[in-house]
Amino acid sequence: MRRPRSYLPLKLSIGDDVELPANVAHHLIQVLRMRAGQEIILFNGEDGIDYRAELTHARKRQASARILSGGEAEPLADLQIHLALGISRGERMDLAIQKAVELGVSSLSPLITARSRMKLPPERQEKRLRHWKNIMISACEQSGRRRLPQLHPPRKLNDWLQKAPAYCLLLDPRGNRCLRQMEKPGKELGLLIGPESGFNDEERMLAAQAGCTEVRLGPRVLRTETAPLAAIAAIQTLWGDFC
Repeated sequence: MRRPRSYLPLKLSIGDDVELPANVAHHLIQVLRMRAGQEIILFNGEDGIDYRAELTHARKRQASARILSGGEAEPLADLQIHLALGISRGERMDLAIQKAVELGVSSLSPLITARSRMKLPPERQEKRLRHWKNIMISACEQSGRRRLPQLHPPRKLNDWLQKAPAYCLLLDPRGNRCLRQMEKPGKELGLLIGPESGFNDEERMLAAQAGCTEVRLGPRVLRTETAPLAAIAAIQTLWGDFC
């Protein structure tokens, strides 16, 4: 049986006894039907290490485990991909975030744009950030990633552009260049993608003034949840860690 992986946001050390959060305990015991004495994998998303652990107590929503050993740290990616994505509605944004994490992004910035159909007032941002972070955690648990990508609070496009990586690509079906025509980036790459209806002309101009290069993926217009996944996969194939 494959040992399930669970995220535990604590400093983990061999020999430690740790209490598992209620949601993790519920999943392991109620869903997977695990019992004391069985082994699991724990990771904290920061040190890049998977820890082998044994359940020492397992009862409904209460569980604890003892850390038995630690593996090698996951190396940092040679290419750090920073995705800035216009906020889209509900499941579209969730899917884009989930798959972007699986594909290896290093950080993600949700953008408030002129054409964003999902409005996110300040009082709702914290709740939405928790929701998105949980999606990222689940994606790491499933994909085997041992480092949790950084999730930035929602911000306006111009605020993100002021601190964007020097090498920044704006995905736009009207772009004059393809990814294959671009030079190989250095250690960092910014990937800027709009919401459902894309960026307006003023936003595209701001991105150009900030040094972003417009690129297209091909002859088709992709949906907002498809575009980042296709772009990241292509970038990882050209310059990243895809074999």
